[in-house]
Amino acid sequence: MRVVMLSKALVSGEYQRKCELIAAHDDIQLTVFAPMAWAGQLLERTHTSGYTLRPLPIHFNGNFHLHYYPTLGRELAVTRPDVFHIDEEPYNLATFLALRATLNMRHRGETAVALPIRTLFFTWQNLLRRYPPPFSWMERYVLTHIDGAIAGNQEAAQVCRTKGYLGDIAVIPQFGVDENRFYPVERGGREKDSFTVGYAGRLVPEKGVDLLLHALIGLPEHVRLVVVGDGAERGALEQLSRTLGLGARVTFCPPVSSSEMPHVYGQFDVLVLPSRTQANWKEQFGRVLIEAMACGVPVIGSTCGEIPTVIGEAGLLFTENDVVELRAHLLCLVERPALRSELAQRGRTRILAHYTMRRIADRTVEVYRQLLSSAKRV
Repeated sequence: MRVVMLSKALVSGEYQRKCELIAAHDDIQLTVFAPMAWAGQLLERTHTSGYTLRPLPIHFNGNFHLHYYPTLGRELAVTRPDVFHIDEEPYNLATFLALRATLNMRHRGETAVALPIRTLFFTWQNLLRRYPPPFSWMERYVLTHIDGAIAGNQEAAQVCRTKGYLGDIAVIPQFGVDENRFYPVERGGREKDSFTVGYAGRLVPEKGVDLLLHALIGLPEHVRLVVVGDGAERGALEQLSRTLGLGARVTFCPPVSSSEMPHVYGQFDVLVLPSRTQANWKEQFGRVLIEAMACGVPVIGSTCGEIPTVIGEAGLLFTENDVVELRAHLLCLVERPALRSELAQRGRTRILAHYTMRRIADRTVEVYRQLLSSAKRV
């Protein structure tokens, strides 16, 4: 089976590991098209064994909705895939033009096999949003003509259905976690009477970091908070910390590279993702959750978006914006080390069962096979 994947996300070397695992299947011959750079990040070549990584020129680089690949049609004519995985949202220009190029090949009979190229897209969009033309027109075209879809979360799949998509939808996160890089480590050398609450991510209102600051009030003095990340709200959060009199109990750290994140998680006794739903945003997944769980760190999350699905029974949940409930969960973990240990084990087990990069790759290959199987039955 010849598979082509088009993905700007694969400029990241870490994410390329999924491609190696897809290509490791004996029946898959994989070619990946990725831009030479995306939004200032140059194409990395970190995990490139077993498949072909071909950089393509890109127009409107960094523009999520309007970027596209001017040479894509010629590249498809050369590679002639059985399956074309367009790793983009259905309302983007890149998706529309990629699908149209594929359908034009079908109409001209430019395929090397009897069956036409099977196509699919990927979507994270978990809010029912109505786009203005021409994006609404492109989305309708894609939803009408595409053969399959992968949704990163359950609500994204529901959005596709609401908008009239009738084909098969598999719910699979875009990328998993490498369990060989993110794993539990011995937390030796820690102060005996210390407890570190951790947050990692963007410092913006929808991430709810202010809730964590308020939740710290009323907890024992040895409970401290470490915030790793940056964003427009950093100054306001630092001021709030001073206003609340939290002083040295809160530390703000700059973002770190992905390679350093396992060490960061190793300093946490619990990771909290206190996201809150906005009119134009809802948590689509929460990658820090699966990374922390893989590292054996207990997690607490709000009920925002996909967080409850990701955590499952392996962590604690609190109602969005409910500081009292969040504080109670934190106090519970401070006072019950046995529960922390149990949640750490549950989290690691859940990651190995559902969210490793290998598991995501295997499930994606299953989608490819089903697409070809359904084509043969028609």
